[in-house]
Amino acid sequence: MDLNEISLLVQKGNAKKVKELVSLALEEKIDPEEILNLGLISAMGEVGIKFKNNEIYVPEMLIAARAMNAGMQLLEPILTASGVKPIGIAIIGTVKGDLHDIGKNLVRMMLKGAGIEVHDVGVDVSAETFANKAEEVGAKIVCLSALLTTTMPAMKDVIDEFTKRGIRDKYTFMIGGAPITTNYAKEIGADYYTPDAGTAAEVAKTLLVS
Repeated sequence: MDLNEISLLVQKGNAKKVKELVSLALEEKIDPEEILNLGLISAMGEVGIKFKNNEIYVPEMLIAARAMNAGMQLLEPILTASGVKPIGIAIIGTVKGDLHDIGKNLVRMMLKGAGIEVHDVGVDVSAETFANKAEEVGAKIVCLSALLTTTMPAMKDVIDEFTKRGIRDKYTFMIGGAPITTNYAKEIGADYYTPDAGTAAEVAKTLLVS
């Protein structure tokens, strides 16, 4: 089977067909890791590029991510059982006072699509919860989202909490959301500002494999 066919179906967002072909590929004894990398991860890489180039928009990206998840549901138990590890671990959440989650969910899906294990702590998340979760799961990357200018300062609160606990240097902080800028990231001591989900996945992947 040509795994590129799975990749194209993921990009088109055909979840049902993706599930069928992943199942067929497994029956044909194709290496699950190969199906993951050439069928699903490569597809989400393409989706990220198209999104950055304004060739597709949020709805198409969400549909593609759902199609990828349909394939992942079949692959994850097999990959886990065979000891295939993710390239790294990230946690993601929307900061205290902010209930927006579309941007966060897109980034989560793209990170998963890049082969990263992602723990989503949800919305309106306290600084303490971010720090506790990061330590609990052994994350390397902490992704913070905010859509309101009024909740932007809560991003600094999270980083300050890690600093207070003496664990700041163990983590890379990535921040994003409509009002966020590179300057703001520098101002609060975050490591990266990424303007969209595709870029966030690229940066995270580079950090984890370098």
